[in-house]
Amino acid sequence: MPQKRIPLEPGQIYHIWTHANGDENLFREDENYRYFLEKYAYYVYPIVETFAYCLMPNHLHLMVRVRKEADLLKRDLDLTGFQNLSGLVSKRFSNLFNAYTKAYNKKYNRMGSLFIRGFQRKKITNREYFSRLIVYIHNNPVHHGFVEHTNNWPHTSWHAYVLNRGTKINREEGLKWFGGKKAFKQVHKNLNPPNLVSVFDG
Repeated sequence: MPQKRIPLEPGQIYHIWTHANGDENLFREDENYRYFLEKYAYYVYPIVETFAYCLMPNHLHLMVRVRKEADLLKRDLDLTGFQNLSGLVSKRFSNLFNAYTKAYNKKYNRMGSLFIRGFQRKKITNREYFSRLIVYIHNNPVHHGFVEHTNNWPHTSWHAYVLNRGTKINREEGLKWFGGKKAFKQVHKNLNPPNLVSVFDG
């Protein structure tokens, strides 16, 4: 019997991840990463606050908090056909993956699904999990051997935290969990990616 999917409830924080079907890649070139984030801003940003993301060639990780119910209702979202806001949030993520797949298939003259069926999610329930998950997501390219340092992989939210530039990442709250930017960098340096990987799914 299939496992019951965790609902994405207003006000709650989640680790979300998914990957490509089989041996395919989700991203083949820099333009793909840029386009995915553009669609993310359109479909998902209105319904979640983002604390961390990492886009890898064949998979991706997100850490988000679903906006509170009052905030969602203020955004005048179309709730037609949804019994609750959790269904709407899940649909927005599905819309993102479907829209990206459609554009990807057209660009590379391919057919069929690009992502595995059903994106994975896990609710974040404590403070330690919160900070360790951000480090895990940013260190994903290091763990998989693509780069030697988080700073060298361009497709993560690490750069939004360490550089003083505009961002849609909830940088201020994220840094508070670490005690500031200096501590943020130090924790990323101290936590060993191979040890982190055993803590999280995906």
